[in-house]
Amino acid sequence: MNNMNKTPHGIPISVSLDESMDTANSSTQSGIDKKRLLVISLLAVGIGIVISGIAKVLVYLINLITNLSFHHQFSVAASSPATHSYGAWVIVIPAIGGLIVGLMALYGSKAIRGHGIPEAMEQILTNESKIRPTITYLKPLSAAISIGTGGPFGAEGPIIATGGAFGSTIGQLLKISSYERKILLAAGATAGMSAIFGTPIAAIFLAIELLLFEFSPRSILPVALACITGAAGHHFLFEAGPVFPTPFIEAPSNEALAIYSVVGLLIGVLSAGVTKVVYIIEDAFERLPIHWMWWPAIGGLAVGVVGYFAPRTLGVGYNNITDVLSGHLGLQVILSLCIMKFISWAISLGSGTSGGTLAPLLTIGGASGALLGMLVNMMFPNAGVSIPLAALVGMSAMFAGASRALLTSIIFALETTNQANALLPLLAACIAAYFVSYLLMENTIMTEKIARRGVKTPHVYEPDILDKMRVGQVLKENLTLVSNDLTIREAREWLLKRKEGLQNYYVVVDGSGVFKGVVSSSSLFSLHQVDANTIGSLIKRKPFAVTNEDSLKRAVEMMAKENLDVLPVVSSADAKITGVLSYKDILAAYRTRSEEHEETVAISLRRRTLKVLVHGKKKMSSLKSLDK
Repeated sequence: MNNMNKTPHGIPISVSLDESMDTANSSTQSGIDKKRLLVISLLAVGIGIVISGIAKVLVYLINLITNLSFHHQFSVAASSPATHSYGAWVIVIPAIGGLIVGLMALYGSKAIRGHGIPEAMEQILTNESKIRPTITYLKPLSAAISIGTGGPFGAEGPIIATGGAFGSTIGQLLKISSYERKILLAAGATAGMSAIFGTPIAAIFLAIELLLFEFSPRSILPVALACITGAAGHHFLFEAGPVFPTPFIEAPSNEALAIYSVVGLLIGVLSAGVTKVVYIIEDAFERLPIHWMWWPAIGGLAVGVVGYFAPRTLGVGYNNITDVLSGHLGLQVILSLCIMKFISWAISLGSGTSGGTLAPLLTIGGASGALLGMLVNMMFPNAGVSIPLAALVGMSAMFAGASRALLTSIIFALETTNQANALLPLLAACIAAYFVSYLLMENTIMTEKIARRGVKTPHVYEPDILDKMRVGQVLKENLTLVSNDLTIREAREWLLKRKEGLQNYYVVVDGSGVFKGVVSSSSLFSLHQVDANTIGSLIKRKPFAVTNEDSLKRAVEMMAKENLDVLPVVSSADAKITGVLSYKDILAAYRTRSEEHEETVAISLRRRTLKVLVHGKKKMSSLKSLDK
């Protein structure tokens, strides 16, 4: 018999699911999910506290090595390498730091090389968010040596890598799922950024755009709590004001806003060029006939040479960003920061040493924006362009173009300067830079390296098709039920007589029609089974089911968990069995929706092509009429 109303013994179907079927109970599952979310959130807060302390230690360590390397002082007070008294001997200091980093990478871990974010992205996408625990201490130590001996990097990249490694390590120790480990990795990484800059909102958007590749409460809430904790750590351990204090910026006029948009376009082109040059230099190092351990020393030598002629390019240089944003630096100094800082950073980063990219990009972008602002004021004195705002726009647009972290770039500029009137120019410039970058580059400065290793990063965050579709939308009304009172022999004989043929699995109910479980065809027809035993004896696990209102994504997750290709479906109102969902039903629904999406895209493309052809024909007709 093959219908929805009777069992083989003619028993009416009136199913009330057993309370033990907790996997089918959505409220129970929801309670479990909320408890897990609470646990992960508490862990994220704890990670944020620890990473805030590590960020302070890293800054102290950078200051200590800077003082020892350039000033012969054992002190953790902030100091600048630019005030050294070595003369030409300063060329050697960054080379020594690069050599030490190379040795640490060779005998410690090669993963300390690079600027942190791409490496974290790669582990999320390919290795279930598992990062070697040794990175937790090797990365900050190597970065402190690199930056403290004059490396033109920021502290944010290393602390992001360190925070990610610490979060991943906690996740590995607790044996949680890879998804939850990804959340802790992102929480640690962004808490580090928030602790350095005091920018919790920008850090949250960084997690969304570069690490999580999704936006959902179960991932955003723990990350947000970690970022808030990191920001609290920043205010407690560093300072309470903005990281880059800037003169008050007035709301720009419409003419000035248009100019800032053009500045964003130009910076977008520049960001694409900067990214390409960095990887050209990296490729050049790859072709060197010497071991990669020596590359950071060679890069350090270049840093030293540039630093001899332009001392401001040495070290972290957060003060350079503040000076550029002040609008008071001279043309020569701004040119030096724009060109010489780029040369020093690009060669050093290409050599594979340890350090961050954000501070150099901000410095180069800010200096470029200031230069463009000066040029505009020379050509159009009444345009109302502010040099500090032009520098801020250039700084943010450079990061938006190079990384394509659009929202992060805008919010970061606002949080680090507290200049609310800069919002519109930042939106215009960053969108322009993003647009140009998207047209000119397939990958970004963050993704090019891992893309070369065959790792594809998501470029769009579309809703999951299966998450949008309900079980009831694809469920077929064909249902075969088997009574658990039947003997194995009786069930075999009845099933073999059916015209529909055999299935892989069968839904089993008791004499009252209550759902009892699922039995596989291979188990039922096994030669090892005793014919006189009942079907109920073959059920080895708790019953489970989905409802018509559950998503197909939940159904797929349950199929994977239970290692089945069919699921019983029950009504959420009266717990009656309404059908059986198979993997073939899900695949068919997915294929149909995908074809609909592809057809929509194809129609849109055909319409655009038709418009181009029509426009071309009209243009040709106009030209012919002119010829006549």
